[in-house]
Formats: sequence, structure tokens, C-alpha cells
Amino acid sequence: MAVFLLRRLGHGILVLWLITLAVFGLFFVAPSNVAQTLAGRQATPETIALIKHRLGLDLPIWKQYLHFVENAVQGNLGYDYYHQVAVTTIIGQALPVTVSLAIGASVLWLLLGVFNGVISAVHPRSLADRGLTLFALFFYSFPSFLLGLLLLYFLYFRLTLAGYTWFPAGGYSPFSQGPVTWLQHMVLPWLALALLLAATYTRLTRGSMLDVLGEDYIRTARSKGIRERRVIVRHGLRSALTPVVTQFGIDLGQLIGGVVVTETVFSLPGLGKTAVTAINQQDLPVIIGIVLFASAAVVVANILVDVVYAVLDPRVRLH
Repeated sequence: MAVFLLRRLGHGILVLWLITLAVFGLFFVAPSNVAQTLAGRQATPETIALIKHRLGLDLPIWKQYLHFVENAVQGNLGYDYYHQVAVTTIIGQALPVTVSLAIGASVLWLLLGVFNGVISAVHPRSLADRGLTLFALFFYSFPSFLLGLLLLYFLYFRLTLAGYTWFPAGGYSPFSQGPVTWLQHMVLPWLALALLLAATYTRLTRGSMLDVLGEDYIRTARSKGIRERRVIVRHGLRSALTPVVTQFGIDLGQLIGGVVVTETVFSLPGLGKTAVTAINQQDLPVIIGIVLFASAAVVVANILVDVVYAVLDPRVRLH
């Protein structure tokens, strides 16, 4: 197990190293005047000179890269000259919003998608199976921004006109200012993400469960008189969760990196909306910081997926 984890950790570090090479080449080597690009269009010559000195842009390229990696490893993602704060401060302000969105939505789509997929697989070609398959296809084909706007229209606008102010129009309220208010602001974004992604998990779980339920060991367990619920949950579902875990690791890493459309529709000041604002303002230090942070989040999520693999199926440790 230790060798397996070390191998996966080494792969993750290699991927992060390649990402730093790509980011450094894109933002520090390709531009003709890096200091001017980082400082922005309205920067004074004094500011540009200060940036050039702080970043060591007068040093050889390989020394610049080592300095860049050293800062990143130490958690120093640069300085945002547009807002006059450290990039880590901006990410730290946006991260709780994205984490709140990711955790709540992931719990909803996992419960909904796995439950629907199991029901469909246990009762194939039944009315429940066809209905849940239709549900999955319906929301799978929905654009995320359209679903968010529909939720705002029916659950905020129409209910508010009827006198029921259950949900706000958007924005974010920190958990420290009240759990109820925080929950009211997060329910609609959670639903917008969960309904879309639950469709994928319903299809994945259904297909995987149908394959597993046809295996010999499932028939053997049933022939021994084991209760059907235990056969499905303990023997069938555990083996069928491998593709679900794979997809969950990818989705969760992307969510923590920032969900651009959902955060924009619901005016959530998370990493996704922060990245869009930085791109519109050409605020390159923030863009670089979010790219590095999002990349690290995806790599960590995939390493955790590999660990869960090893727990679900010990045979994975041998590969």
C-alpha cells in the first residue's frame, strides 16, 4: 500500500512540475515585456521597475524559473498590483465560497445520482428505470446557465411575487453570519449543479451496476441465501463505484478550481467568478495564481481517488 501511494504521489508531483513549466513559459517567457504585462496597462515606469526587481526578471531564465517554483512551493503565488494585495489573499477570500458550493452540491449529486442509478439497475426496463433514465437525459442536455436562470425565475422571482421570500436572488452570506442565511444563499446553486451532474452519475452507476449484477459472485451470493439488499449494497454497489469515484475526483477537482458559469449566474464571489474578473481586467498575477491552485486541486483530487480505489478494490494496489 505504501509503495502504491508513493508511486501515485510521484506521478502527482511530476504533473505539477509540468504545469509549472507550462505556466512559466506562457506568462514569463512568451511575453516581450513581462513586468509591463504583470503590472497592467496603466502602470508607471517606477512600478514596472519594482516588479522587475522583485521577480528577478533581469536574471537568466533558469534562475527565474527556480525562483518562480520556490515561491509557489512556499505558498507565495505573487502580488496583485491591480488590487495592491497578495494573490493568496484574493484566493483565500474566494475559496470559502467555492468550497461551500462544491461540498454541498457534491453531496446532493452523489446521493441523487447513485440512488437513481441503483434503482434503475435493480429494476431494468421497468417504469422506474425508464423514468429515471429520462430524468438523466433531460438534465444532462440542459445548459448550466439556463438551469440556473430557470431556478432563479421559479424559486426566487415567482415565489417572491407570491409573498414567499425563501431564496435570495444571488450573492453569498458567510456561514459565520448565520447558518440559515448561508443555506438560503447556497440552495439554488447547489440544485443547479447537482441536477446537472446527478444525471451523469445516474448513467454511470446504472451501467456499472448492470455489469456487476451479472457477475458470477453475485449469483453465488444470492444462491447462499444472502438478503437481496445486502447483495446489492455490500457486494454489488461497492464493486460498481469505481467509475463513479473516477468521475467524482475529476468533478470535485474542477469545482474547487472554480465553477465559472454557476458562480456568475448566482453572483457568488468564488474562484470561478474571480478568474473571469481577472481575465477581463487582464490581471495576470491572479490568473497565474488561480491556474496553479486549480491545477494542484485537480492533482490532489486524483491522488485521493487512487486511495479510494485501493480501499474499494485491493487489486488496484498491484498496478
